[in-house]
Amino acid sequence: MATLDTLDLGSGITDGGTHGAFRDVLAKNHSRRGKAPLHLADMSDDERKNVARELGMPAFRVKQLAQHYFAHYNTDVATYTDFPSNLRETVQKSFFPTLIEPLLEQEADNGETIKTLWKLFDNSRIESVLMKYPKRVTLCISSQVGCGMDCPFCATGRLGLTRNMSAGEILEQVRIAALQCEEGKLPGGPTRLSNIVFMGMGEALGNYKAMMKAIRQISTLPPEGFGISARNITLSTVGVVPGIRKLIDEHIPIRLAVSLHAPSDDLRDELVPMNKRFNTTQVLDAAHDYYAATKRRVSIEYALMKGINDQAEHARLLAKRLNHYGDDWVHVNPIPLNPIEGSRWTASKPEDEAQFIEILHNAGISATLRDTRGSDIDGACGQLAAKELAEDLVRRS
Repeated sequence: MATLDTLDLGSGITDGGTHGAFRDVLAKNHSRRGKAPLHLADMSDDERKNVARELGMPAFRVKQLAQHYFAHYNTDVATYTDFPSNLRETVQKSFFPTLIEPLLEQEADNGETIKTLWKLFDNSRIESVLMKYPKRVTLCISSQVGCGMDCPFCATGRLGLTRNMSAGEILEQVRIAALQCEEGKLPGGPTRLSNIVFMGMGEALGNYKAMMKAIRQISTLPPEGFGISARNITLSTVGVVPGIRKLIDEHIPIRLAVSLHAPSDDLRDELVPMNKRFNTTQVLDAAHDYYAATKRRVSIEYALMKGINDQAEHARLLAKRLNHYGDDWVHVNPIPLNPIEGSRWTASKPEDEAQFIEILHNAGISATLRDTRGSDIDGACGQLAAKELAEDLVRRS
């Protein structure tokens, strides 16, 4: 079995396994999944020109296609008035195969939160969430189908890891959300998608190559990207240390968010199985090195669970661990847990949440209770996909 400290980060997390200090949880029939159809967003400029040449198109047409995609969010070649009509059908198939299709939308917060369940080419399911705030519009996107991290309180973890997503599948979530914003899908009329968070389904650092390809295109100006500032992109990880260190060398000023959830190894071993591969000290060292290299404060994600990790002793130890590094390098986001139906992991009491944050503040740690969006629409990532897949199995039986 491959291990996370020796693997090629471009190829996924591991081949999977059933024993050892850490194991991937692989969904049934995962090995039968093929690759997503090649899309314009997956191709380099040279690859796009090669495809164009094979279709008998001049190279300048490639820039037109990229302009339509990245600047106008349009993949319907039939509407390209600047494109030869005799090429449109062929170009549609060669550059813009359908990668994701909406199966279900749920709205919350008076329409300011839209959660979408998507079907991929192989009938897989992923989720994204579009959220409007007073000064920004944020899209939470998925990078893998399911997740192999096996955190017991997480709905996505219960699905297991099916496969990595292609860069095109990742970027299509962004394109469609940007189009929804432009067309006034959110309350208040047309707006602009301004922030991207890799906090949907999957461990983004486990799909490193496709994730970085997507990030570069999200942050590059049209016609080569969507023009969303890299400083407005946040990547969340449970602590894949080699991935964090590789990210430092990219020299792209995205924000790093570490899903810590516990201040000690004993507790985190239970909540985040990845801790048995990379412990809290290794994770926090890598996170602080990221801060030192980028000068961007790291977010510490901490899902508060009643009687598990939300007591005063946990807050004091967390503050001590973070203050060990001696500078104002983190912002802690305590997150009220959105419980999975039937799970023993439940949300903290409001008074325990307040005490937790007060202790952090008194220790000089910046902390803000996370705004819980979509709590009435299967808000925790993976809940909607898990429910839909379970209902699909019932229908087939």
